[in-house]
Amino acid sequence: MSLPTVEFLKAFSDALNRHDIDAVMAMMTEDCVFHAIAGPELMGKSFVGQREVRQALENAWKTAPDAAWVDGEHYVVGDHGFSETTYQGTAADGARSEARMVDVFTFRDGKIAVKNAFRKNRPPVNV
Repeated sequence: MSLPTVEFLKAFSDALNRHDIDAVMAMMTEDCVFHAIAGPELMGKSFVGQREVRQALENAWKTAPDAAWVDGEHYVVGDHGFSETTYQGTAADGARSEARMVDVFTFRDGKIAVKNAFRKNRPPVNV
């Protein structure tokens, strides 16, 4: 099976920005892993499998209903890829986040097997 392309990562980013959980999960393997930007573990908080990853993303969108990843630059090198974007989102208390970030991907069977997120640690911004 062929490896994903830059266009695949652009489509994944578009699905994230639409908060289209079904499209996002269709691009990930059944045993996918999502390492979030923060958490108690070495890799942040890790979510394993379709159910956990789906729930984590849906919860993130509830926390910041306007969450978006803009100004994307996407790259694929063999069975890995990365997307550099600017995360923007507003929490329920009105705190606005905006920071540059990178998602590092591992591909398997034409899908994303691992999504490992890294984001600059920046205080809330004023709009």
